[in-house]
Amino acid sequence: MLSIVIVITGLLATQWKNIHFTHTEANMLPDDNVVNIEYSAFLNKFGEEGNLIIIGIKDDAIFTPKAFASWTKLMNQLKDDQAVDLAISLNDLQQLQRNDSLEKFELVPFVDPSKTINEAYLSKIKKELFNDLPFYEGLLFNKKSGSIRSAIYLDKKIVNTPARKDFVIKRLVPAVEAFEKETNIDLRVSGMPYIRTLNAETIVKEIGLFIGASLLITSLLFFFFFRSFRATLISMIIVIIGVMWSFGFLGLFNYEITVLTALVPSLIIVIGIPNCIFLTNKYHQEYKVHGNKAKALQRVTTKIGMATLMTNVTTAIGFATFVASNNQLLLEFGVVTSINIIGLFFLCIIVIPIFHSYIPAPIDRHTKHLERGSVKRFMDWILRNVKYNRFSIYVAAIVLLIFGIIGVFQMRISGSLIEDMPKKEPFFEDIIFFEKEFDGVMPLEIMIDTKRKKGVMKLSTLKRMEELEQTIEEIPELSKTMSIVNLVKYSKQAYYNGNPEYYELPTSQEQAFILSYAKNATKNNKDNLMKSYVDSTGQYARITTFMRDENGGKIPEIEEEIRKKADKLFPPDRYHVTITGKALVFQKGTGYLLDNLLSSLIFAFFLTALLVAFMFRSFKMVLVSIIPNLLPLLLTAGIMGFLDIPLKPSTILVFGIAFGLSVDDTLRFLAQYREELKKNNWKIRKSVYATFNESGLSMFYTSIVLFFGFSVFMLSSFGGTIALGGLISLTLLFGMLSNLMLLPALVLTLNKTLANEQEFIEPKIDIIEHSDEEIDNLEKQER
Repeated sequence: MLSIVIVITGLLATQWKNIHFTHTEANMLPDDNVVNIEYSAFLNKFGEEGNLIIIGIKDDAIFTPKAFASWTKLMNQLKDDQAVDLAISLNDLQQLQRNDSLEKFELVPFVDPSKTINEAYLSKIKKELFNDLPFYEGLLFNKKSGSIRSAIYLDKKIVNTPARKDFVIKRLVPAVEAFEKETNIDLRVSGMPYIRTLNAETIVKEIGLFIGASLLITSLLFFFFFRSFRATLISMIIVIIGVMWSFGFLGLFNYEITVLTALVPSLIIVIGIPNCIFLTNKYHQEYKVHGNKAKALQRVTTKIGMATLMTNVTTAIGFATFVASNNQLLLEFGVVTSINIIGLFFLCIIVIPIFHSYIPAPIDRHTKHLERGSVKRFMDWILRNVKYNRFSIYVAAIVLLIFGIIGVFQMRISGSLIEDMPKKEPFFEDIIFFEKEFDGVMPLEIMIDTKRKKGVMKLSTLKRMEELEQTIEEIPELSKTMSIVNLVKYSKQAYYNGNPEYYELPTSQEQAFILSYAKNATKNNKDNLMKSYVDSTGQYARITTFMRDENGGKIPEIEEEIRKKADKLFPPDRYHVTITGKALVFQKGTGYLLDNLLSSLIFAFFLTALLVAFMFRSFKMVLVSIIPNLLPLLLTAGIMGFLDIPLKPSTILVFGIAFGLSVDDTLRFLAQYREELKKNNWKIRKSVYATFNESGLSMFYTSIVLFFGFSVFMLSSFGGTIALGGLISLTLLFGMLSNLMLLPALVLTLNKTLANEQEFIEPKIDIIEHSDEEIDNLEKQER
């Protein structure tokens, strides 16, 4: 059997070579969702919107000869990189100029490189930039604060590949650091390719941190409970094998390491140790009763094995419910976790009895924990309350239930894209800088289908777009818009020799010659300024605005306001207007995830109810099993509401995971209770007390390990992972108290009606139990 374990481990280890890290963003919506379909249609027309890296400065020193020369060097270095498709920067800024001889506008350099050694000249171009080029306001500079930025567009082909990481880590970051060292000017860098790359690097670092911290804290707790180096060692070996298997399954299924699947190895450690505790504790209990090692191991395997299998199956079901979410990210997380949990059960049930059969029997120091003073006093206090103060338990449960329900109504849904990002990392401070200086970095896109070729460039369409943009800019949460309208206004300004007073749409009399100039300027020109705002057919137009991340929760109201104006300006029979963008997709994904995981949670409740119904054939016993697990979830939700912890992808996952783990204690208790009923001739009160004495300590130990094990995730720098770890730990603590106090109290209170309803079905497993004399003979033969 050990050879089989070794072979499986070796085979899965060969799959490690297939492990790779994600290069794309998490999308919580399924591919066939209408929001995703609209977003994909937008990307097909205007390309990947997540290929922009921005570099910002808020320092007047940039307009000094030395600093400007360093800035030019940096920008040219990046512009010449094969990973960069286009760079727009102050040093090589282009402006439209009227050319009457060719009857078109042409792009001419805004800065004369030969004059940049003159500080007076640099001061002059600074003044012209802020006063004479309104087209670039909000795009390249903030007139009020004086900050400027450059736009680096990566080749769209590499945005979701390892080449993006190579560019950011090996070339961009060193170049920026060299500039800062040379000039003592602080640069700010952001944009989705940059953020995603550094995010991924942080995830990689934290995988090792979580695994190390989980192993350390669980091994210390295990040794504290059992005071046995050998038992601790074999438990650590089991969970390390489980971690190896988890990486193997990730490689076997060709799944990427994401912010969720990165947690799987640590989850395996945290969930695996309670199995080891439960089996080891039962072995010690059995051995202390009769002092026969072989008999104790046999009973651990045959009696406790079934209860442990049931609890592992329910935990796996808790994670497997994510598979039903129709989301690839959650599906992968659910599949890998649930498979590994079942694998862990077989590891534990095979390796632990075999290991203990080879080593000497436990001595008094190893079993002393069964009567440890402080723990025993705590367990005795709980049992006294269950026996004599059940009314107080119910009152406390009802008060906590009311508290939870009130808190639930205080909860809010977060639409923030960056809320869970590591706030201690420098790149997060840069995000906040761009949020403040340029009204956000989260794009909101409006795509207008005119339903006819070249329909965008009609003056009537441009005027409708301008009116819609005015409405957008009046919404305080949104930034200045960018569209073909800005370019046409700039064209009119250029036609009137760059006079900023003419930055407006042309009149019907002016449109013929101004638009003809603009069209001539874009013919056979690879730097076609219109291609970012109008598709190649001239049928589709794009309006881009940005929003501060803090306003993500207001997206539904913002969308409704834009939609109302758009429907008025663009009749649906003549136009089709789509509102999309990363910010909106993320917010819709959060809402979808909430709806989906609530249904998954209900499904998990249903499966648990079926399992209990199969065991007891009693509807009231089903209620008895569900109530102690529903209360901790409601209590945690209430605390989230009162502490203003929003519902978001990370915190939504708490309830499914916590329920899957919390219900383990319930099923352990009920499975043991079922055995005790048979032993005690169906005497319920005696069976409940015996069950508490048999399983209570293991439930306490495993809950403590889970509490501290999930607390490890609070070491993360990701807000979502911190919330996940803290809230699951809290829920499991409530779950432990609920299962140790409320569950047995409910069984005792309902014992009169339950006694007549329980019909027990024995599992169809042939268990051969040797007599004590046979076991003694076997041990003699072994010796």
